[in-house]
Amino acid sequence: MDCIFCKIASKKVPSTIVLETDDLVVIKDISPQAPVHLLVIPKRHYATLLECEDKTLLGSIFEAAKDAAKDAGVAESGFRTVVNTNEEGGQTVAHLHMHLLGGRQLTGRMG
Repeated sequence: MDCIFCKIASKKVPSTIVLETDDLVVIKDISPQAPVHLLVIPKRHYATLLECEDKTLLGSIFEAAKDAAKDAGVAESGFRTVVNTNEEGGQTVAHLHMHLLGGRQLTGRMG
């Protein structure tokens, strides 16, 4: 498979891993959009959120995001999690992943 996130998750491509479990890795984004910008990447390939029927894995993604936010020091101040799905949803890498962004005050809050 030629998926960059599969290569990162299998450590064939170097990255800054901040957390790892049997099922996923959390890495620092190489093009951060916030002071803290991490990616939660399942080791098993799913092109999009819609492909993943593994509810345990989906829960693990959120648990990893919570743990990574605490480790990065943004849990108390706040952070966002984003899962882009398909082209019109902003997904640019065809491998399910969650963005965790924090460390910056937001304006124009949505809720």
